[in-house]
Amino acid sequence: TGGNFDINPKLYSENNGGSRNIKDKRTNFEVDIFQRFLLTTKPILGICGGEQLMNVASGGSLIQDIDKSIKTSIYHEQKNSRDEVSHEISIKRNSKLYKIVKSEQIKVNSAHHQSVNNLGKNFVSSALASDGIIEAIEHTNHPWCLGVQWHPEFLITKADNAIIKDFVSHAR
Repeated sequence: TGGNFDINPKLYSENNGGSRNIKDKRTNFEVDIFQRFLLTTKPILGICGGEQLMNVASGGSLIQDIDKSIKTSIYHEQKNSRDEVSHEISIKRNSKLYKIVKSEQIKVNSAHHQSVNNLGKNFVSSALASDGIIEAIEHTNHPWCLGVQWHPEFLITKADNAIIKDFVSHAR
């Protein structure tokens, strides 16, 4: 589910370059859960830091601090309330995410200072912000494994509702 902490950059062979509030015990626990679920057909939804964790657990890396790493006019740590959208993302038409939300453009809320950098094994990017930040990833071998950088559990948009509804229907 993510949370107000970052994954230790040692897990993706980097020194600390902007990571904050590291919680190794929780991260190790969640990596273990993710790797166990990946061996099943149970649906997996990584939200915000959960997307980042899935990527790192699969051998990928993170941008440790977006504002220090790229020039962007997007506030990925939005200033407005989390129950409001803040920016638009583009969804790849051939992706599982597109099949769920049935749109190439949606608006999302945003509460992160890190993001996926190099993709982990068997992950592909399925959505991007206009500044190039990866906003969604999906596993190419697992039947339902999706990571999103925003918080669809706030159920702000039709797309958010569609993601949660599809996830729940596959969990039954």
